[in-house]
Amino acid sequence: MSDRPACRPLNGLYAITDSHLLPDDERLLDACGQALEAGIALLQYRDKSDDVVRRRRQSDALAALCARYATPLIVNDDLALAGWLHERWGDGVGVHLGQQDASVVTARARLGDTAIIGATCQGSLELAERAAGQGASYLAFGRFFASRTKPDAAPASLDVLAEAERFGLPRVAIGGIDRNTIGPTRTAGAEMLAVVHALFGTADVAGATRELAAAIRATPLPNSVTERC
Repeated sequence: MSDRPACRPLNGLYAITDSHLLPDDERLLDACGQALEAGIALLQYRDKSDDVVRRRRQSDALAALCARYATPLIVNDDLALAGWLHERWGDGVGVHLGQQDASVVTARARLGDTAIIGATCQGSLELAERAAGQGASYLAFGRFFASRTKPDAAPASLDVLAEAERFGLPRVAIGGIDRNTIGPTRTAGAEMLAVVHALFGTADVAGATRELAAAIRATPLPNSVTERC
């Protein structure tokens, strides 16, 4: 097994589900279907409940939906669930790991060389360097702006995005990302913009997706890992 995963062009809108905004299967699948149809780079399934049956049912349905659009599904925090889905859907399923979750090394051994494995780095270059060295596919930083999903999360400076360019991996920005904050965040160096409320808190998910994706495309990156892949 190689130390690094294969390079993937990760660039654009990164949609993250919320079990409070999308409380049942019908609303979850409808909203995610709209986002996928309108154009997102990645979809993350995030459900912090202990309902294993529901989490398997919903994530498996999302994996099938994502496969129709050739868009990877990323499982938040739960390597066991990601591993189960990976056995069914292959590299169409990856995992995003927080600091209290399994290590990137463990996840890479479980999911293989080419699955997408993301790592939460908060505002820390030290955490980013560790994740990059362990074989992460992307580095997630934030929160950068006021967040309704994680209002108590420690703030991060946009400067960390430019400084993290040296790790040679796509950078994800999270925390208060909306049409008003995409410009400065993208200009600071984020290849991917992670969004929760600005998508799934709206009545028109498809319209919001198109608007945000257009704003991302309209703002050039100073240096792009994506372009080097």
